[in-house]
Amino acid sequence: MYNLFIAAGAALAVLLILQFGFALVWWGSLMIGLVIFLGVFLLFSRITMKKVSIAIETAGKDLQGQRFEKAVRELKDALKYGKWQIYVEGQLNAQIGMIYYMKRDFSNAFPYLEKAFFKNWVAMGMLGICYMKRQKKDKMISTFEKALQWSSKESLFWNLFAYCLVECGETGKAKEALEKGLKKMPGDVHIKENLENLQQGRKMKMRHYGDMWFQFHLESMAAIQKHQMASMGGRMQRRMTTRR
Repeated sequence: MYNLFIAAGAALAVLLILQFGFALVWWGSLMIGLVIFLGVFLLFSRITMKKVSIAIETAGKDLQGQRFEKAVRELKDALKYGKWQIYVEGQLNAQIGMIYYMKRDFSNAFPYLEKAFFKNWVAMGMLGICYMKRQKKDKMISTFEKALQWSSKESLFWNLFAYCLVECGETGKAKEALEKGLKKMPGDVHIKENLENLQQGRKMKMRHYGDMWFQFHLESMAAIQKHQMASMGGRMQRRMTTRR
């Protein structure tokens, strides 16, 4: 927000100087003031976002090196830039919350996910699951519905919403969610398959999404480990085939 105030202040100062110092016509002063506002705002925004990008990139390298706590510290330190630029704080909170969640540290993940950027559908999915586990069905539903306004082309997200509704005993609403998803993504095989599964009284199938699905920790640890071993076996087999 500081960037906005600085740009507005610079524009106002120029407008007043042109209006009263040079007696320029008001519409001319206004046009120049708007140009100054946009120029200053874009410049300061670019400087801020560059600093944020460096922090996120550094945190990403730490995550690759399994240095989770260091990555979180980098992102938390970058939260100071949230006062300068709109939505930065929400984006950083989303990243921090997701790291905690994927480590299964749900208690620490929750407060960050609550403040996450609403366009980050993975973070919103994790927040929805947190509400579900806290028996807050209404908040879970509202979280998914709000995020789906911006992420309506994400097949997994529609299926995740339906899955959580089934877990809450709302199979009827789960079918309705998948029907809406199919309207947004006609021909999506996974949405169509799970809708048919629910209509025929069968369980939803989510494992075809692979790691993207398992990151939400809605499967048992045994199932996740089985998937990881199967994936590892498949990679090893491909390597052997390639070598031959």
